[in-house]
Amino acid sequence: MNKDATEEQIGTITKKLQDFGHGVNISRGTSRIVIGAIGDESKLAPELFDSLPGVEYSMHIVKQYKIVSRESQTTDSVIDVSGIPIGGQQIQVIGGPCSVETQEQMDLSAQFVAAAECRLMRGGAFKPRTSPYTFQGKGKDGLTIFRRAASKYNLPIVTELMDVRMLDTFLEHDVDIIQIGTRNMQNFDLLKEVGRISKPVILKRGLSATISEWLMAAEYIAAGGNHNIIFCERGIRTFETAYRNVMDVTCIPVLKRETHLPVIVDPSHAGGKSWMVPALARAAIAAGADGLLIEMHPNPCEAWCDADQALNPQELKDLMASLKGIAGVIGRTI
Repeated sequence: MNKDATEEQIGTITKKLQDFGHGVNISRGTSRIVIGAIGDESKLAPELFDSLPGVEYSMHIVKQYKIVSRESQTTDSVIDVSGIPIGGQQIQVIGGPCSVETQEQMDLSAQFVAAAECRLMRGGAFKPRTSPYTFQGKGKDGLTIFRRAASKYNLPIVTELMDVRMLDTFLEHDVDIIQIGTRNMQNFDLLKEVGRISKPVILKRGLSATISEWLMAAEYIAAGGNHNIIFCERGIRTFETAYRNVMDVTCIPVLKRETHLPVIVDPSHAGGKSWMVPALARAAIAAGADGLLIEMHPNPCEAWCDADQALNPQELKDLMASLKGIAGVIGRTI
């Protein structure tokens, strides 16, 4: 539907679909409204709807993932995060520590992230850990600390939501991008809830998820009305033990073909060692990634979480310089 379509026009389309015996799904995004017909689409023709008031265009979509598919939108989506575009010509690097530890640590982190010319900051207030006995994050206090540190440098914040019950708390702290982590990629109740808000969502790939499963997880969010979705590759589990996970570079061009939504990469969790991060980051940008999620700690040796994979401030600055060169070669900017 057109952006300014009225409720009456939407109702007319809905009734027409129902008269044909179809169910209806209405997805209300911030920039567009998509009305989906549920049932045997072969009975319908675009000509039945294209001339109706409020309709921008109609089409058959073969893919199971209707809204996020490239079939539904041929142009690339650009997600606006407080005036910073994710997708499009400019590549974004989201830097920061694995976890929020102290106010001093986050203040220093924000200072170094800004100094490296990253435009967004990451940090975990709630941490999903393999062991129940390791540090689980600072929780609500961590969100307060994070927001206070990042605001000094006008850095939008990215942090992980693990529990539906904490969504209102995230909104109260005005988290700019909500991250759905690897272990929650198919937590469908959580996906439905973030689908009901307009905040941008980073959806990380599950440890053993196929591209199709990943796209269908995104469709859960989009079907709720939130089309501000960013895919994040962070490495998949294979037989290999030489590194933490296998960064699937191949998924970048595949996703670019299958979906109009932005794709970013987390080389820190893929490699699991700081010395691997620069090479993996450069490979991701060369393959067409729209951004990177990189761990940086003011003093990695003292990090409470994932110390081995965090860059130090100078390493992040050096990496940014090399990424600018690669971006220039492929006609983009950092």
